[in-house]
Amino acid sequence: MKTPAAILVEQRQPLLIDEVELPVLGYGQVLVQVKVSRICGSQLGEIEGVKGPDKYLPHLLGHEGGGIVLEVGPEVSHVQPGDHVVLHWRPGAGIQAAPSRYRLGSQTVNAGNITTFQNLTVVSENRVTRIPAGTDFEVAALLADTLTTGFGAVIRDARVTIGEAVVVIGVGGIGLGTVLGAHLAGAHPVIAVDLHDHKLAKAREFGATHTVNTREETLADAVQRILGGPADAVFDVTGQSAVVEQAWKITGPRGRLVLVGVMRHDQQLSLNTLPLHYGKVLTGSEGGSSQPHRDIPRYLRMIQSGRFDPRGMVSHRGSLQEINSLIATMRSGEAAHSMIIFPD
Repeated sequence: MKTPAAILVEQRQPLLIDEVELPVLGYGQVLVQVKVSRICGSQLGEIEGVKGPDKYLPHLLGHEGGGIVLEVGPEVSHVQPGDHVVLHWRPGAGIQAAPSRYRLGSQTVNAGNITTFQNLTVVSENRVTRIPAGTDFEVAALLADTLTTGFGAVIRDARVTIGEAVVVIGVGGIGLGTVLGAHLAGAHPVIAVDLHDHKLAKAREFGATHTVNTREETLADAVQRILGGPADAVFDVTGQSAVVEQAWKITGPRGRLVLVGVMRHDQQLSLNTLPLHYGKVLTGSEGGSSQPHRDIPRYLRMIQSGRFDPRGMVSHRGSLQEINSLIATMRSGEAAHSMIIFPD
């Protein structure tokens, strides 16, 4: 059986759209028909080599989506054919299966435990979480990372409490989820920072009380103007070393700076670490330490009860064949969230 897929053949080059041969399901593996996949900044990082040379080329991409289970492999017990699921990169309940490998002619195409830039995908059982039939597949894709990572960064990594002042730097995909998470956690004010006014407007829709365009005002001046002092919790979603250094300066003496964005492997920071000895915290976030099998049902219950509606976060949609154009809109800053929509 074959499936159309977007393949990373060479870093810093467009993805190849072709058909790959699916592997036979093994122990703990699940075959899913992908209905929607979000394009994450992590995939842009893979393409651009943010973490360095890629040892696994060619390989498939994507780690967030919504779909329908078609078949399950031996010993799978948490899902069954017909289930609607969120596909997520953080491990949840179930078996951690062996990485999948596909074929493109005579070539092996690597895939790891989850990929979603394809119509059919073979993933580990612990990379899918069942959701009620009828759940919007775009919502499922947002639950896979935007909401679980953004909320987790707020409540687990920074442990934001009611009334604390929060700054989120970079309010694209995950940043928008972080803004919403801070708002729901009772933070005040919630300051959204970006270079693009359309993203700042979107951040206001999802809970930002103040917005700062750093093309017009420095970060330090803006925070001083709004708060009269440093912030309690700061989230950097840019992964830019110069921005992280600025973020450190606006973080209070006992505040928390959480690095959500991933810095390039060849960049370095210059920070005075003395404040670390007196209670200031600098930490990296790995998906907000999210627990998909626990978090997704809770967040979905909130969505269903009307506490928030994340569908307005999506700015761009397209087919698999348009994926390179969608990626370009993300690189330019035009897109907040880009979704690949697969045909029924």
